[in-house]
Amino acid sequence: MQVAHVLRRGRARFELATVPVPVPGPGQVLIRVESCGVNFSDVKRRRGDAYPFETSFPFVPGGEIAGEVVAHGPGVQAPPIGASVFALAGANGYGGYAQFATSFAQTAVPIPNGLSADAASTLLVAGSTAKIILRDVARLQPGESVLIPAATGGVGSFAIQLARRVEAGRIIAAVGDASKQTQALALGAHEVVVYSSDAWPDQVRELTGGKGVDVALESNGGEALEQTFRCLASFGRLVVYGAASGTAATLSSKTIDSFLYAPAPNQTITGFNVGGWFMERPAAAAAALTELIAEVLGGHVTLPPVRTLRLAEAANAHELLEGRKTSGKLVIKPWA
Repeated sequence: MQVAHVLRRGRARFELATVPVPVPGPGQVLIRVESCGVNFSDVKRRRGDAYPFETSFPFVPGGEIAGEVVAHGPGVQAPPIGASVFALAGANGYGGYAQFATSFAQTAVPIPNGLSADAASTLLVAGSTAKIILRDVARLQPGESVLIPAATGGVGSFAIQLARRVEAGRIIAAVGDASKQTQALALGAHEVVVYSSDAWPDQVRELTGGKGVDVALESNGGEALEQTFRCLASFGRLVVYGAASGTAATLSSKTIDSFLYAPAPNQTITGFNVGGWFMERPAAAAAALTELIAEVLGGHVTLPPVRTLRLAEAANAHELLEGRKTSGKLVIKPWA
């Protein structure tokens, strides 16, 4: 089978290679990959950034796949062979930039009628991340305010619409480029701030009457964590789900002191990894995903626009993502 892999950590120097089709192990299924979503976790692991799972090289990225079940590993009966599913690839979240990939059966969800493989490949990581964060982690309530970063990307575009569904009182979108403001507003944001302005945290507080937001998502890392924390209201909940900048997030000692002691404003910071939910809390993750699918099929949530690329264009996909030159979702098509 064909794969797109990198031989060593660092730049997006992908090579096409022919390798044996993997054999599904206990509890796994083998999937003929029709679509593989490109996520920033792929970039982080390729670069060698810190990541919850071990990354070995040569490395085939891709944790979010959709396709057809073609074989079962020992002990697996469902989903049945021939079923169209979307799933988390590999034993630890990679291997999807390939014509075939294995997946733990418990993460493989049948694709319902009305969804294409391309559409399904946007839901498992990006869609579930937004849904679980807002529903189960931050527990956004009607009338509350929320700050959503990278608002026109995969997670961000879902999060804006889901916050609307919750009837959030104020949805503030953050974008890296002023040209994306119109799109963020069209998704349902009430206001938009632009990262390129150093004053954006002050703008967020002004938009909330000095109170700050009740819920904030953070995905950039580096100084963005400190900046986002400054936007948080008392009893606010900050959920960190990425570090797209590739720089470790930091908090100053002054911020830590104010968070914990002076006097404590009853705020929380939570780290989030969607793969952990599907592996360790599969029932809750599946419930969130099922609810999201119903919202999509019911016309309440619009899927992000999809741009498809061939395996040979994997490097281009990573460059677009790292350069913040895309909106919506990038999808690799291994058989194209």
